[in-house]
Parts: sequence; structure tokens; C-alpha cells
Amino acid sequence: MKYRALIIIIFSIFTLSFTSQGKKLTANVASIDITPPIEMKYTLGGYGERMNKPAEAIHDHIMAKALSLKMGDRKYMIITLDLLGIPSNVKSDLIKRVPGMGWGLENMMFLPSHSHGSLEMAALNSKNLLNNPNLGIFQPKLLAFLIDKLETLVREADKNYQPVKIGTESRVLEGLNRNRRNDPDIDKELIVTRIDLNNGKPLAVLVNWTAHPTFLGGQDMLVSAEWPGYLQTNLQNLIGQGVTTMYFNGSEGDQSTVLNSDKKGYEKIQIYGKIIANKAFEVFKDIKPREVKEFKYSYGIVPLPEHAAHPSFMKTGGEEYGLNEKTVKIVMDVLGPSEVGMGAVRIGDLVISGIPGELTAVLGLKIKMTLKESGIKHVAIGGLANEWIGYILSRDQYLHGEGYESSMSFYGPDFGEAISTGAIKTALPLIGSK
Repeated sequence: MKYRALIIIIFSIFTLSFTSQGKKLTANVASIDITPPIEMKYTLGGYGERMNKPAEAIHDHIMAKALSLKMGDRKYMIITLDLLGIPSNVKSDLIKRVPGMGWGLENMMFLPSHSHGSLEMAALNSKNLLNNPNLGIFQPKLLAFLIDKLETLVREADKNYQPVKIGTESRVLEGLNRNRRNDPDIDKELIVTRIDLNNGKPLAVLVNWTAHPTFLGGQDMLVSAEWPGYLQTNLQNLIGQGVTTMYFNGSEGDQSTVLNSDKKGYEKIQIYGKIIANKAFEVFKDIKPREVKEFKYSYGIVPLPEHAAHPSFMKTGGEEYGLNEKTVKIVMDVLGPSEVGMGAVRIGDLVISGIPGELTAVLGLKIKMTLKESGIKHVAIGGLANEWIGYILSRDQYLHGEGYESSMSFYGPDFGEAISTGAIKTALPLIGSK
């Protein structure tokens, strides 16, 4: 009870919510190629078995894209990245590079796609001085390369704002994702947000679909945005008119793709990406953008439970990442925060709830249902938002489930409740005007 009360107190002090009455919503977009030169000898993330071996070549390029929204003196930027995830220092380092522009922790949301063909998170983590090849070794030059690219992206997006109309619609897709833990919960909702200029020309499209980008395995050593990259490229081609397409993942902690094909990984990512692009295009065509008056954002600090290695850690995550009971405690203390910032943004009928890790679907669906019942039409989970602090499971999943997801949850059985409660408390102030 004391722990739950602490969450409520923290949010009553630090949660922020902004809105501007009588103003027009304006927007701009920008894109940048963030594929490092192969000569940098960086590793790919997602699999400890890669042992920090460098990427061998570039299969397809990885991108970062920004949608910047402005109403009066308030603005918010959504940045999607074809990355596995990011450590917290990426966002804070970037903000330091753009002083005086009005950007802070509260009005930026970074949403990595979770591609397992992209850069290793640990290679970008300035706190990572552990020198463990299974985890990934920090590469200062790689981090500097990424921050330089992101600074250019932010400066490009934060200008030339134009009035926009926005609409969001969703559709349930059957047979394209599954629960890899064999739990009953599957998030089958495809959410598409269309941002048009006032003359009807599409400026940007946001796509939210929940599934792990893991067609590529630990033996695949080519840089790739995985299926989300092909989703974005195909959808961009279908819409045309210079539109920028942006993808972000949902509560994908236990959600995998479904594709009946005997093709190999690099062919599968193209096939699956095209399938989701076609589905998203059908939704896109049904959207009727309108002038948006509801533009709010909110940010709060959530205290986390004490670090704790799951009882099954040594059977799965420990073996993959070369850790034992002693060293995992060191890793958690060095890399695991004691609190985490959480943000949410409302754009018309859509609320995006940012989650700083890999939430399982049972918790994601609960957040979505709670917020919808409070009066918002569309709720998207922004998975891996701003930083990765592990897998986030329900108490029952943590205590009674085994497998990889449980073993990679580092804050004990109450972690899922802390994060889902924090997500709801962050987003609820945004649901007032309709």
C-alpha cells in the first residue's frame, strides 16, 4: 500500500498537462538516414550470441523520422527510429544539443521500432562500462554519430510549421500476430493516424502495430530496419505525394509476427512489411482528417521497485548474456534506474502512452481499455519509449510464468503494476475535452 501511495504522490506533484485554446495546430516532418558506415565496426542488437561481432554489411538503411506539432507556444515532437531501443542518455544528450529551442524531457517522445537487425542498445549507453561482449560494448563514436544525426533531424523538423488536419482510425487484424508465451492476450489493433495539410496533401502517417521484429536471428549480421522498414517504405510508395510514414511498436513484450512462408529471414521481412503496409493503406483511405483542437501532453516520474533478478534468469537471459547471480546484480545497479520518466500525448482522438520497455499485451490492453473508458476513442501504446528498462509483466506472469520475458524483468513482481499505473495516471489528465 505504501508503494502505491508513493506513485500517486509523485504524480500529483510532477505530472504536467498543456493545452492551447483558440489556436491552430501546425506541424512539420523530417527524416534522416542514421545508418552508420560499416567501417565503424558496430554490433547489432537483440541477441547475446552475436558476442559484439561487428555488422558485416548493410542490407537496408535505418532511418529516424520526426513529427513536430505546435499549437500556440506549446509544441511536441514524436521521433520514430529504426532501432532496437535506446538508453536514456540518447534523449538527454540530444536535448543538451538544442538549447533555447524549447525542447525538454516532457515534450519529446522517442519511439524505436525494436528492429533486431539494427544497432545494439548497449553500444549507445554511456553508463555501460562493463566490457561484456554478450551485452554489447559501449562505442562513444557510434553514440556521437547518432546524436549528430538526431540534432540535424530536430532542427529540420522544428521549422516551417504549416496548419494541418488530423484523423485516426483503427482496424482489427486477424492471424498476423500471436502471443509467444501462449497466453490468451493478443493486441490485434492496427492504428493509423493521418496528418494532412489544409489543402488535403498528406504530410505524415503514423502506424502502430504490435509485434516483435525478429524474423532476423542472431546469425544474421546485416544492418536492417527489419519488417517495420519495409512497412514504411511500401506505405510511403502507396500513398505517394512526398508523405513521410512513421512506425512505432506497441506492447510487444510477448507478441510475435505470424507469417506462413518458407522464405528466409531477409525475404520474410519484405513480405510481412508489405502485408502490414497494405492493411495500413486501407485504413488510411478511410480516414477523414479534421481540424484538431485537442493537443495536450503530460509527463511524470515513476519510482521503480528495488532491483531483483527473476528466479529463472540463469536459465535463459543469464546464459544468453553470460551473467551469473553476482554479475547480474552489478549490471542492474549500473544500468537500471531507480525511477523513470513517462510521457503521453493527445492529438485529437488519439492518445499515445509511452512505455519505457517491453510491456506484455495483458497490461497494454488494460491501459488501452481504461483510457478508452475514460473518454478517448483511440489509444496506442508507444513501446520502448525513450529508454529500455526491461520486460514489463503482470504480477501473475512474473510469479507463475517462465521463459525469456520473465527472466529479463529486473524489478520484481510489482514492476508491471507500477508501470501500468504510471501510464494511466500520466494519460488521464489529457482526457477532458472532446
